Amino acid sequence: MKPAVLVSRAIFPDIVDRLRVHFDVQDNPEDRVFKKAELIERLAGKQGVLATGSERFDAEVLDANPQLKAVCNMAVGYNNIDVDACNARGVLCTNTPDVLTETTADFGFALMMAAARRIAESEHYLRRGDWKKWSYDMFTGGDVHGATLGILGMGRIGQGIAKRGALGFGMKVIYHNRSRLAPAIEAECRASYVSKEALLRDADHLVIVVPYSPASHHAIGAAELAQMKRTATLTNIARGGVVDDAALAQALAERRIASAGLDVFEGEPALNPALLTVPNVVLTPHIASATIATRRAMANLAADNLIAALGFGPNAGHPPTPINAAALKG
Repeated sequence: MKPAVLVSRAIFPDIVDRLRVHFDVQDNPEDRVFKKAELIERLAGKQGVLATGSERFDAEVLDANPQLKAVCNMAVGYNNIDVDACNARGVLCTNTPDVLTETTADFGFALMMAAARRIAESEHYLRRGDWKKWSYDMFTGGDVHGATLGILGMGRIGQGIAKRGALGFGMKVIYHNRSRLAPAIEAECRASYVSKEALLRDADHLVIVVPYSPASHHAIGAAELAQMKRTATLTNIARGGVVDDAALAQALAERRIASAGLDVFEGEPALNPALLTVPNVVLTPHIASATIATRRAMANLAADNLIAALGFGPNAGHPPTPINAAALKG
C-alpha cells in the first residue's frame, strides 16, 4: 500500500501525477483554503503534505496527526510552520529556495520602479478620464538611475536586487543585514554594509527582503519611517508583518515618505483598509514569484522534497532543501 499524502492547495495537475507514482494522493483541485479544523481532518492518515503559506502547522495540528513525517512548503518562506514544534516531534520541514530568486528580484525591482515613477497613481488618473492636458509637474517622481538603493535583508533575493540596481541602473547600493556579507559577495553586488540607521537615512529607495520572524516583526514601523527621506520610496516583497502597515499608511497619507510598493501584507489576503485610501502606493497580491516557469519550479522542488523525505526516488531520505535536517535523524 502506498503512503498517503495531502496536497493542500491546487497545483499543476502533472506534478500531482508525479506524486501519484509514489503516493496515495488527496489533492485539492477546487483550491479551498482549509481552516485549522479541516486541515487537521484532511491530514488524518497522511505521512506527508505538500503545503503552501496558506496553512499553519503548529503544535495542535501536529499533535492531532502524530503519523505526519514531512511538511514540504511550496515557498521559500516558512513562517507558517512552527519549526520548533516540528523538531520536537521529528517532523521534517522543507522549502523551495533558489528557484524563485531571479523572478522575485525582477518583480521587486519592478515594484520599486512603479512606486518611484508613480505608475499606478498615474494609471488611475488616466482611467478616471482626468487627463486633459500636459503639465510640467504632472506625476513627477523620483529617479531610479544614479539613486541610492537601500536593501534590508541581503540574502539571495536581496543580492539579486542589488546587482540589478548597481549594474543596470548605476545605483549606489547600501545594505543592512544580520551579518555582513563576505567581501567577495559585496564586491559582486557592488554593495556597502551600513547600520540600519544609515540605511534608513540615506536610501532613496528602500527595499525590504528580510525573512519574517518574531525578531523582524514591525522592523519598519513609525520610528523607522520617520528616519527616511520625505522623497524616499519603500518596497516590501518580504513578508507581511515586517512592515507596520498602519504606520506606513499614515506616513504615506501625510507624505512623510513619497510612495511605497507592497506585495505582502499583515493578515493577507486581508489588508489594512487605510492602504486603499492613499494614492501613493502600488499594491499587488503576493505575486512576486508568479511566472509559470518559476511556480512550476517551486511545485516540482516541493514534490522532490516530499518524495525524498518519505523514502522514494534517487534522493531517498535526503530531500534537496531541508529546513530542519536534524529531523531526519528522528
